[in-house]
Amino acid sequence: MQEGTLLNNRYQLLQRLGTGGMADVFRARDLMLERYVAIKVLRSDYTENQSFQERFRQEARAAANLSHPNIVTVHDFGLDRGQLFIVMEHVPGSDLKTLLRQRGRFSLEEAIPLVVQACAGVGYAHRAGLVHCDVKPHNMLVTPDKRLKVTDFGIARALATIHPEERSDVVWGSPQYFSPEQAAGEPPSPASDVYALGIVLYEILTGSLPFNAATPEELSRMHLDERPHAIREYLPDIPDALEQIIDKVLSKEPSARYRTADQLGRVLLRFGTQVQTESAPELSLTPEASPAYQPEPEPVYYTDPVPAAPPVDIDWLSVALGLLALIAVGGLLPFWMWVYFVYNPPIR
Repeated sequence: MQEGTLLNNRYQLLQRLGTGGMADVFRARDLMLERYVAIKVLRSDYTENQSFQERFRQEARAAANLSHPNIVTVHDFGLDRGQLFIVMEHVPGSDLKTLLRQRGRFSLEEAIPLVVQACAGVGYAHRAGLVHCDVKPHNMLVTPDKRLKVTDFGIARALATIHPEERSDVVWGSPQYFSPEQAAGEPPSPASDVYALGIVLYEILTGSLPFNAATPEELSRMHLDERPHAIREYLPDIPDALEQIIDKVLSKEPSARYRTADQLGRVLLRFGTQVQTESAPELSLTPEASPAYQPEPEPVYYTDPVPAAPPVDIDWLSVALGLLALIAVGGLLPFWMWVYFVYNPPIR
């Protein structure tokens, strides 16, 4: 597909933004709604696989129902000139992997808010019953104002319909981010996405992946059997709490991890808020940056001095009437004693 091509008599391809083993991405113009969009045009050989076509349509419909500030919105999908394509919102900026290559790594104050936003988007999909299956920094777009949006929901699951002998490390995904259960060929779950989010966090903090190997098969084996390089070897000053979070996320057993991306996001947000309070006022963890998570209100504890009790208003009229009643009853006491002794004279 070339720049200038008109897809379905509606979308004009303007500029190629990127090329991969699976698809080409273009900046395009929606002539009907007069807006700019991003279009991912899949390789033509996928179109020949009927099961993939049908699964692609199902996944595109499901992704189009996701509406969240940290998810790239899917507008449309179709087939033209023998190639499948998907139309998404155009997000200015760059993907997280490109930024990582340019910078080397991110500081703690920069990394935590980005991953919290990724958790917000992926967690929203989990609540909608969707598993991403291919979480990686390549699928996270970061705007100039540090808004992160996750893209490519469902495409990896559609690729699962391709016959095993037709898969490759380029087509099937990125084994560097595979969970152990995916590496073993088992169905992914929300905990699989959590594992991949943990690898993304590890990578952007250290500038390195926890596992490196020459072949996808060796990477799969490492995910299944080996422990990742201790993150403290790269970051000697990493807080103990964050190291424990990463160790938990990268557990081999899905049940040992956080169950969903929402749960991981809340844990990271609490950690980031604590860091912000103690030593990093510049850490940006505002509701606008992470709309899915709100910090729980802290309980209020009183310390010395104890707050004074408010003044009590006294109704002096009621007090006076009460005293009069008491005097009146007390004045009748001799009378009632005389009556008693009249009817009950003492025995002599």
